[in-house]
Amino acid sequence: MTLSDRIQQLINQNDTSQSELEKKLGFGKGTISKWKGSTAPAADKLQKIAEHFGVTVDYLLTGNTGNDSEHYYANEETREIAQKIFENPDLRSLFHAARDLTPERLKAHIDFMQSLKQQEEKHNDEGC
Repeated sequence: MTLSDRIQQLINQNDTSQSELEKKLGFGKGTISKWKGSTAPAADKLQKIAEHFGVTVDYLLTGNTGNDSEHYYANEETREIAQKIFENPDLRSLFHAARDLTPERLKAHIDFMQSLKQQEEKHNDEGC
């Protein structure tokens, strides 16, 4: 899998588009598609994409997720919870804030965010 393939996979997993990502990160239109050819991305752009998706630049370039001692999250249970957050667009705002939390605190934050979302949906369903 190439850099371009990995970025496209992350885009697809996050229900966004290449143009939306470019706009959100302040890239010019078509910047990402240029990386399919011989043009290499600048390091700062790779870093922005990595941070946006919660992956490492190494992952973008090589697909390497590292060994257990190199994980972003020190606690395996927290890492698993964070992956669920990453995969859920309604919870993604917690993704970066969750790095140093214990599993219990992270679960409490998830419960809170889900509760807020349910209240919002109920409010919208009631036509308010």
